[in-house]
Amino acid sequence: MSGTLNNIYNNISFALHLHTEALSRLQEQAATGSRINRPSDDPSSAYQVLGLNSQESSMENYIDNLAEVISTLEYSSTIVEEMISYSTQVQSRLTQVSGGIYDEDARKRTAEEINGILEHMVLLANTQRMDQHLFGGGDTASAPYVAQRTDGEITSVSYQGSDENRNIEVGPGVQSSAYYVGDEIFCSDERSVPIFSGGTGAQAGTGTSNVTGAVWLTVIHDGSNYKISIDDGASYVTVPAGGDSNQVVTDSTTGKILYVDTTGLNNTGVELVRVPGTYDIFNTLITIRDVLTNEKGLSEAQLRELRGSLFDSVKEIENLLVRNAVVTGSRIGFLSDLQQSLEQIKYHAEDEATRLSQADIAQVAIELSRREVLYEMSLSVAAKIMSLSLLDYLR
Repeated sequence: MSGTLNNIYNNISFALHLHTEALSRLQEQAATGSRINRPSDDPSSAYQVLGLNSQESSMENYIDNLAEVISTLEYSSTIVEEMISYSTQVQSRLTQVSGGIYDEDARKRTAEEINGILEHMVLLANTQRMDQHLFGGGDTASAPYVAQRTDGEITSVSYQGSDENRNIEVGPGVQSSAYYVGDEIFCSDERSVPIFSGGTGAQAGTGTSNVTGAVWLTVIHDGSNYKISIDDGASYVTVPAGGDSNQVVTDSTTGKILYVDTTGLNNTGVELVRVPGTYDIFNTLITIRDVLTNEKGLSEAQLRELRGSLFDSVKEIENLLVRNAVVTGSRIGFLSDLQQSLEQIKYHAEDEATRLSQADIAQVAIELSRREVLYEMSLSVAAKIMSLSLLDYLR
């Protein structure tokens, strides 16, 4: 008898406990709106939700990185567009000077204007965004371009930034750089044969020089031999009798080399040696300014020739800037499309996680009502069973 009553009591307690747990779970779902409040509620769905949440978080990080990269590239594009505008302005001034519209005083004023543009170009190339230099490649902490000055005027500009990009992961297996290597943006890299503009008789040697842009070749005669220099006379190379078809001339300041054919050397003087395909925007402007002020004492005929040829160097730089601006625009377009794709993936992951975890409130309300009725019925039945006495069994 005792065993039977114990079994009845245990079964009733277990049944009521199951109803209580079910009611508690349904009430929690109704209160939170969530079907899965702990992994044990639905282990399989909880695992899927965990994976979807991880994917959503990963997409969010990529989207944030993309937004930063796109914003930085758009800022860089604005800087390049401004430089293009200045290069067009320089070409206009050179056209007017070459056409004989300007007198000597006007040419000097133009040189001052070019000098102002040069100063501004250096500032633009050293532009920072959020304390990061835009055109220093992987080295964004320090200014990529350093200007050397003489009597307050810029005499040369050198690149001190990194030659490598700093890539940022903007998608699964996709990397992009927001910071350009300045020498790839502002300097051509399609070397051609050096062009000698002067009457010394010097010509391009057979070797491949590594000087860039334009250099001034100085030729003197010491009474016995010709001597040549490309560092404004800081160092000279003595030309052997009869000359050399591939004379090596080194800039003692930069270490760069110019190969000169000196076999036809027949006069002293200073002449400009240009290397098309290697111009950079800063030293090109320096050369134009110096030609306009005629600091080298060139003849009028030489000046006319140089003013026309320097127009080509500025045009080369402008074409380079325009090409890079187009490339930047294409990159921004690609990254914007990628950002939209990642946002769609993030949205679908979020939507799927919501679908799996969100409770159907209407269904919960129905189930809650059903469970309450069952619970009340169970209590009623349990009360009747537990109220049986020994007399009821004896009957």
